[in-house]
This record gives sequence, C-alpha cells and structure tokens, in this order.
Amino acid sequence: MRVAIVTESFLPYLNGVTTSVCRVAECLRDRGHEALILAPRPAPSHYAGYAVHGLASVPVRQFPVGLPMGGEVEAALADFAPDVVHVASPFVLGASALSAAARLGLATVAVYQTDMPSYVRQHGPGAVGRGAARAAWRWIRRMHEMADLTLAPSSATLAELRAHGIPRTALWARGVDAALFHPGWRADAGTRALRRSLAPKGEVLVGYVGRLAPEKELTRLASLAGLPGLRVVVVGEGPTRDEDAAALAAAGVDAVFLGRREGDDLARAYAAFDLFVHTGTRETFGQTLQEAAATALPVIAPARGGPLDLVDHSRTGLLFDPDRPESLREAVAHLAGDRVKREAMGEAGRLRVAPRSWASLTDQLLTHYSSAQQARSLAG
Repeated sequence: MRVAIVTESFLPYLNGVTTSVCRVAECLRDRGHEALILAPRPAPSHYAGYAVHGLASVPVRQFPVGLPMGGEVEAALADFAPDVVHVASPFVLGASALSAAARLGLATVAVYQTDMPSYVRQHGPGAVGRGAARAAWRWIRRMHEMADLTLAPSSATLAELRAHGIPRTALWARGVDAALFHPGWRADAGTRALRRSLAPKGEVLVGYVGRLAPEKELTRLASLAGLPGLRVVVVGEGPTRDEDAAALAAAGVDAVFLGRREGDDLARAYAAFDLFVHTGTRETFGQTLQEAAATALPVIAPARGGPLDLVDHSRTGLLFDPDRPESLREAVAHLAGDRVKREAMGEAGRLRVAPRSWASLTDQLLTHYSSAQQARSLAG
C-alpha cells in the first residue's frame, strides 16, 4: 500500500502527534509499505527510510504551523499517487490535504488527536472563548466531512465527535513502546543515580511528563503543598515552564524541573518515579499515561477525556475529580503512603498495556485504510 501521511506536527518537535506519526511510519516500513510524509519545516529530509516533504510554516507559541501555499500539497499528493492519505490531527495543513485529496479522488483517513476547541476556549475570556470554540467546531466539522473516515483515540473523544455531527467515525487508540518503557530500567545504574539525586532522603517521587503549556494545567500540582516526604519531578519543556515553576514554588511545592528528555533518558526518568500524575483535562488520549503504565507506575489522572480509557480506577491507578481541587491531593496522599498498593497497581497497569504495541495498532490502522478505500470507491 502507498500511504501519504500529512501531519500538522513533526520532528524536531516532540508531542503526541509527532510520536504517533513516527511510530506508524516505522511500522509501515517494517511491513513493506511505501509512504511519503508531508510536514511543516523545519523537518528532517527523511524518516524511517521515507522522504519527508517539508512545507512552509510560521511559529505560533514556539510551535511551527504549516502553511499550504501555491497548491504544493496537492502537487505532492498527485506526484506520489497514494492509495490512501493519512491526515494526522488536521487543522491547517490537514484541511488543505483533505481538500486536495477530494479533488484527486484519493481515499482519506483523518486522525483526530488535538482538542483544539478546548484550547481556543481556554485562551479567550468568557463569551469570546465560547464563541471561538464554536467556530473551531464548525471548522473541524467542515474538515472532517471531507474525510472518508475519522478516527478518534478514545471513547470519550469518539462520543464528542459524534455529538458535534462528525460523520463516519471509528475508534483507533495508540500503541506504546514497551521495548523502551519497562520496569527493568529501575536496575539501570543511570536510573539509580538519578533517583539518588532526586530523592536523597528517600522522598516519594511524583512524576509528570509532557509539554508545559496552559492546557496541561500543571498548576493543579500546587494542591500537593505540605504533603510530607514527597517531591514533584517535572519532565518536559514548553512556553509555561517559568510560570509553572513559579506557581509551584509560591505554593510551597517541592518540585524539580528536569527539562526535555528523550529515548533512554526519558525511560530512566519514568523508572525513577514512584507514581505518575497527569493534570490536564483536555486530553483526547494521553500517551504519557501509557508510557508510565508500561514502566509499572500507578497513574493518577483526571476523570475526564482520554484518561477514562487508560486508567482502571482503583486497579491500575486513580481517577480524580478535576472539579474538586482537593481530589488530586487526596489521590496522591493515598498512594504516596502505601508502597504495596503502588506496586500492585503499577504491575496491573503494565499487564493492561502490554498488548498495545504499535505493531498491533498499525495493523488496525491498515484495516481502517482499507475501509476508507472501499468508502471512496463506493462514493466515486
């Protein structure tokens, strides 16, 4: 199969969209398929043995937003002649790709991954934010109406898309790299050294991994102030790093910011933690929750959105009520004081995510590609 992947985000910028595109490309390569990646510049010229077609972009909040110009996307698709166009988290480039694919008669699969309406609503006060969110949903509906199939990463997101009138939807979750993220890292010398530096007095380490931005709501961790024998460890970078650090310091939270980590260094960071906390309520999925679970960490996350599919409450972690400020504090205090329960939940979480390899998820994706081709053939 020939697959054109058009993504709003790609290397060198790391986030859930980039990770998904990279893993899918690697699995397509391993299965002998052909692919082309279209992504905003700056981007590498090749990835996983596939050519990457870099497109013009402008920076928005330290992030490149692709600008389709002069029919470049359509020309690239026409030249490659794919069997299916995979549009990752469409908004700007993705809209152009879906429109171009429709003109070319190409099958399309749109992968919904970013809750843009919630993001724009968060950045606008009152009626302005609500109006912007409604406008975002109108744009999203218009885009996805052009797709032969729209894939949602979680049951909550699937229900939301259907409630907003998005047609032809299905569920497609995300894989986890269990070869990289696993509890065996705890025996690694680098992990032990990291833990000694972070917990010199045997502190319980509460870890967070992710982008530091308003929608991640990291300041919820301020509720952990005063819990004894506990240290918060934050891994990631983003526009609100200084603001988040200042807010936690002002609240009296003992927090360490490690910055961006990748590969083995990221795996070591997970393995150094005692438990994992996610704070954002706008996640369509929550890839870092799976990575933490694969490392046998109990996961604490809000009972909203993607985490509802990823955390089996009281078995693999705890879901807290994001509308009740003390709920996160209670959940962390409960697990911080019970090592046996932490280890039991962590192991249950590891076993739960073990079957979710990217290889198996890509096999599912290939089935969705075939469904989109059939739908396009019938419509054509």
